[in-house]
Amino acid sequence: MKSSISRLPGLYLIDHHFDVPLDYQEPRKGEIKVFAREAISIDNVNRSNLPWLIFFQGGPGYHSPRPFANSGWFKRALRDFRVLLLDQRGTGRSTPVTYQTMENFETDQERADYLKNFRADSIVKDAELIRKELLGDEGGWYGLGQSYGGFCLTHYLSAYPESLSGCLITGGIPPVGVAVDDVYRATYRRCLKKNRQYYERYPDDEARVKTIVQYLSENLVLLPGGGRLSAERFQQLGIAFGMSDGFEQVHYLIEDAFVSVNGKKELSFVFLRGFEQLQSFETNPIYVLLHEPIYCENQASNWSAHRVREEFPQFDPAGGEGGTRVNFTGEMIYPWMLEQYDYLAPLKGTANILAEFEGWPGLYDQEQLRNNKVPVKALVYTEDMYVEREFSESVADAMGNTTLWVTNEYEHNGLRQDGYRVADRLLAMLRGEI
Repeated sequence: MKSSISRLPGLYLIDHHFDVPLDYQEPRKGEIKVFAREAISIDNVNRSNLPWLIFFQGGPGYHSPRPFANSGWFKRALRDFRVLLLDQRGTGRSTPVTYQTMENFETDQERADYLKNFRADSIVKDAELIRKELLGDEGGWYGLGQSYGGFCLTHYLSAYPESLSGCLITGGIPPVGVAVDDVYRATYRRCLKKNRQYYERYPDDEARVKTIVQYLSENLVLLPGGGRLSAERFQQLGIAFGMSDGFEQVHYLIEDAFVSVNGKKELSFVFLRGFEQLQSFETNPIYVLLHEPIYCENQASNWSAHRVREEFPQFDPAGGEGGTRVNFTGEMIYPWMLEQYDYLAPLKGTANILAEFEGWPGLYDQEQLRNNKVPVKALVYTEDMYVEREFSESVADAMGNTTLWVTNEYEHNGLRQDGYRVADRLLAMLRGEI
């Protein structure tokens, strides 16, 4: 383990680097590096008994937050904890997975075999190794999981409950025991509701969206950063609809999408660049390659979202509801993305192998979860577009020592939107004050 120290106003930040096995079942396959940043309030520097809180970021495939200031949930947590911001393997400074680093492998099969080690089970094993190095064999810590980070924490509760003193989960109780196709059926239904709400808020956008889609179907539109903007790719803007500001992100992008050039209408450079900035599939390829496998236990996904979409003709880009409305899609991954996104295209073969792989091991021990003794306090969003509320409530009902805060006050990004209050309430629940 190597460490280095830096400072922000009111904060000490300590960077830690760990060497961990790529495959914990077969350590001979070599090691990768995992990065984690420890943060401690300057007021707590001399508190030797300060408990630890490890943060699991949402995703999969996104690095932990980079502190710019002592604010939001981070500020509240640092009142009581030494916080560890973990870059999950393959993200940020943890031996990153990108289209460039995947060139280190000669074949698609080698890439796929490598990436099979980047799900929640391996992430939690990394956390356990780090816990032992920082706290010792007997030291326990608390966990905070946002979205997919909650999936990781739920696996942690299955595999190493003795290492956890308490868990806080925001929008991230996984659909344990639910088939991957059923996950996407629920997601499509929720996405349709979000589309209705969007067009109720911005009724003029119905015509704007149809005009853009028609233009894309009749013209070859190349994006500034490479790749083609198709109607299907445009529909993927709807992934933002589950966030508190998601409707506005899309509306303000499309409300003035066209410019006139030599008397002809075309999509503006400002629109095209803004579109690219709203998508991160190419910079975070784990999200594309492993998104469906996070739901798989002893089964293949076989491009579930793509197949299930056939059950929902409302998402036809030509206009699914009597040809009058174009609905945006949500948190779905499609095989055509590996053709239309320039920096995903080299990973097409790898993606197909992972989609067809049936040997994903189980992630959740349902008996262990039923007998769970670790206090779990979880925020469930009533209208969550990414983690279906009904599935979360069902799992929570069956999981021992679990208390929910169910609310429609926030969307999926409540921890970012109003982090201090959210963290404060969950911690009060953990202390038994609520």
